[in-house]
Amino acid sequence: MANAKEIKRKISSIKNTGKITKAMELISTVKMKKAQDLALEKKEFVREMLKIFHRIEKFMEDFPFFHSGKGEKTLAVVVTSNKGLCGGYNINVLKKINEYVKETGEDLDYIALGKKGAQFAAKTGNKLVADYSTTFSDNFDSIFAKDITRAIIEEFFSWEYKKVVIFYEYYINTLSQVPVAREFLPIKAVDIKKYLEDIVGEDLEESGKWLFGYDIEPSVESLVEEVLPIILSMMMHDILLEAKASEHSSRMIAMKSAKDNAAKIAFELTLKYNKARQAMITKEVSEITSGVEALKDM
Repeated sequence: MANAKEIKRKISSIKNTGKITKAMELISTVKMKKAQDLALEKKEFVREMLKIFHRIEKFMEDFPFFHSGKGEKTLAVVVTSNKGLCGGYNINVLKKINEYVKETGEDLDYIALGKKGAQFAAKTGNKLVADYSTTFSDNFDSIFAKDITRAIIEEFFSWEYKKVVIFYEYYINTLSQVPVAREFLPIKAVDIKKYLEDIVGEDLEESGKWLFGYDIEPSVESLVEEVLPIILSMMMHDILLEAKASEHSSRMIAMKSAKDNAAKIAFELTLKYNKARQAMITKEVSEITSGVEALKDM
């Protein structure tokens, strides 16, 4: 019966693992839904921002946000998770970096959002400009995104870098996320316009909803200097929300797979246990029967 007892202990262990992975799956589902909801809350604010953008778009060309930096390096912002157990989420982002370097031959310095990205920078021997892993939590807010954006802008305007590229997983749906390398700076006015219109869901210029009279004070130039960092912060906030939604989706799927595998293994071990127990009972019955037959012969 020792073998059957060992199988029973394994069944108990596997079932406990299944309970844990199920709990992690449910937690990831809730966090993913929260990230999705947050991405939809800013629509009215963006609508007003788009109205302002239409008024200042023609004045933007001369601003340094729209021109490559004077440096030779590229600043890579790597968005990964702080924890594991999320399938291929981190691996896909890091593979995208390797592919990017192989294709472009660019020399990268890193800003890490997530411990896995910081570890990658250390392993590759590249410079880690900043590490925000300890403050990049599931509950980050718009202020965090604003601080990250400000730091990126300062690095870009230090003229040490020619551009800023963000590596993260773009969220398509629960089952599909794609690693991307998105150029963040310099930016194009047409890209900003498309980003704002995609959120609002309409072209305000065609509909005429932005055509109403108001004066801009103190000047258009001053407004551009204020509005552009706000738009970039919004874009960064969206990127981080997409990355978090992708992370939680990957973890949810990984935990569901682990839970299903645990249930399958537990089922197979239960069959094995029942067979071992049945064999033991059969053996015991056979021994008793043999004993009875032996007594009859005496």
